[in-house]
Amino acid sequence: MEIELKEIRDFLAGIPPFDRLPMALVEKLTHETSIRYIRRGLPLPPDNVTQDRLYLIRKGALSLQSTQGNLLGKLSEGDICTIFCMHGDHDKFIIDVEEDTLVYTIPCDTLYDIVRDHPTVAAFIQKTASQRLKDAVSSMMNEAALTSPLMHTSTQELMNSPVVSVVAGTSIYDAARSMADNGISSLMITDNGKAVGIITNSDILQRCVAARLSTDAPIDTIMTSKMLSVTSDSSAYDTLMIMTRKHIHHLPVIDDGQLNGIITVTDLIRQEGRNSAYLSSAIRKADSIDALIEHSRTIPQLQLQLVKMGGTSEHVGKGITAITTAITSRLIELAEAEIGPAPLPYAWVVAGSQARREQTSHSDQDNGLIISDALSDNERPWFEALAKYVCDGLDACGYVYCPGNVMATNPKWRQTESVWKNYFKTWINEPDPKALMHSSIFFDLRTIHGDKSLLRRIRKQMLQQTSRSTLFLAHLTTNAMKQRPPLGFFRDFVLIHDGEHNDTLDLKHNGLAPIVDLARIYALTEGINTVNTAKRLKLAAGTASLSKEGAANLLDALIFIGTLRTQHQAKQIINGVDIDNFMSPIEISRLEREHLKDAFKVIQTMQTTLERRL
Repeated sequence: MEIELKEIRDFLAGIPPFDRLPMALVEKLTHETSIRYIRRGLPLPPDNVTQDRLYLIRKGALSLQSTQGNLLGKLSEGDICTIFCMHGDHDKFIIDVEEDTLVYTIPCDTLYDIVRDHPTVAAFIQKTASQRLKDAVSSMMNEAALTSPLMHTSTQELMNSPVVSVVAGTSIYDAARSMADNGISSLMITDNGKAVGIITNSDILQRCVAARLSTDAPIDTIMTSKMLSVTSDSSAYDTLMIMTRKHIHHLPVIDDGQLNGIITVTDLIRQEGRNSAYLSSAIRKADSIDALIEHSRTIPQLQLQLVKMGGTSEHVGKGITAITTAITSRLIELAEAEIGPAPLPYAWVVAGSQARREQTSHSDQDNGLIISDALSDNERPWFEALAKYVCDGLDACGYVYCPGNVMATNPKWRQTESVWKNYFKTWINEPDPKALMHSSIFFDLRTIHGDKSLLRRIRKQMLQQTSRSTLFLAHLTTNAMKQRPPLGFFRDFVLIHDGEHNDTLDLKHNGLAPIVDLARIYALTEGINTVNTAKRLKLAAGTASLSKEGAANLLDALIFIGTLRTQHQAKQIINGVDIDNFMSPIEISRLEREHLKDAFKVIQTMQTTLERRL
């Protein structure tokens, strides 16, 4: 084989999906490959090319944009531009040649003919990186549930019955009133005793309120009439898989046309014997710190069980955070029982992953106190005693003291409402890059005990300021760009080279943290009040700050990286070692490594988009 052909063959054999092909087919592809040089600024495909072709970037860079001008991805050495082989979908995208680029190119028809006996390779080519990542997220959730005890539980055992329902023709207002009165998030609509539709809180919000439809209109106008349903003898696992695949949270249980119940995702998640709801209840009854310490020891097993039953990182985060919050609240109650009632209104606030409801087992603690402006020097010792009791108690329960001293025991973070307002005013109006790097955690505060209005007023003023302060947002963006996904030349992972964590990826600081930072910037720019990362992305989607495509891609990356992290930690829990965020790429399959690279590429793309606005 000629040297030039050998170089092409070796290149093809080393990149997905062609690394899955027998060498004989790789060599066949090599003989069908052409080499093209495309100058920066010229179109792709070149004007004289009419045949749909696959482009493999050997050197250079391309950017992939939607027809609306939103950046969807950047392609560099080792990447594949599959757009023109996607069965007519290429008119939805625009390719810009950002650098002088050398590509290998193969006719799509020829390519599909060669790989026709390898459907996974063909499927890879028919999708963009973000689409492959989305499929991987769905697949990950399905595969993670295979060992779930839900396999051996019937839907009947978990469903809610009897079902609250209204008859067809009932007004939207009366239906919503029925939901509120019964404390439920979904409602069945019946006609002559048969189920004909379902509505949820989301339906009322999107199809009625957002559409400005009168609440006097009949519920039939906004209900979902083409319902999926399950039978009472369906396995709970199958029911969960239907919900996962169809992105729905409520399913009616119908046997022989008769409505017998309704089941929700929450019902399924709570199936585990030692679930967060059960444990939270036990914590609320604990009468000593020793009892809380005993309960806290079960948290790793709770995380393991949530992972085993197919819970995503979002499920794990909410479940573990609920336990941390319950322990903190109970410690505050025990403290007040010992040192006496609070002399003034106050709010115990938490920051970081606990505020965002994204914790895993026994994170360190980040907290503070906001106290009424009526505070006098005589009352300060009470709050000092409260802070010491709770922070020491949290440490005893495995939530170690914050290395950066972001705790209520630090007088700086145990201040009145006015002082906190001035903190934010200074951070926003006089931003110092170094100070802002250490203070960004406070833009994720959440009250878990006490007077919520104290933080609510601070956040209202803060969000009014952040949305107008371009200098503050620019500094925040610059700081956020320092956390880069670990992708290097030729799309290889950039691994940590350190004695304890040698040859690993830091999934938290180089994978999840950049997404958290991006979501925070979008939220502060748009005045969005929530602090949860996924909710921030969803609420920012379609605004001037974030396109809907970008939000969807970041959400997929958040779930994929986060779930890899919780699965890695689950293995450590099983092996009886301390959990961490450092995963070796050899822990996962070659295909998962490729999806992880796709997730990192999504983050890089969104960081680039944000940088262009500076």
